[in-house]
Amino acid sequence: MAISKVLVVDDSKTELMFMTDLLQKAGFSVKTAENAEDAFRRLAEEKPHLILMDVVMPGQNGFQLTRAITRDPLYADVPIIMCTSKNQETDRVWGMRQGARDYITKPVDAGELMAKIKALS
Repeated sequence: MAISKVLVVDDSKTELMFMTDLLQKAGFSVKTAENAEDAFRRLAEEKPHLILMDVVMPGQNGFQLTRAITRDPLYADVPIIMCTSKNQETDRVWGMRQGARDYITKPVDAGELMAKIKALS
């Protein structure tokens, strides 16, 4: 399936603006969410083709949210790429165990992100 609709989940307004701008310039339709509650509301409104997930957020963190989404039959087929400042190998392994399809560390390199998105299409 071609990826055209992306949900970006991050509690940083700066990061949301950066990612939205980057993705829209590349032709993607972008929705944003600042926390787990927002993310589930957005998922219910319109199922995205891809989720870009921060880890460090208030309330439910990105690892927990990724696990919840990938275990939900309605959304289990939506790939998740973790986009986080957590750059330890143990974080990467844990993110993948929660159901993420890929993992990228901040600051996000635009070329690397686009390559990872293309690889999922």
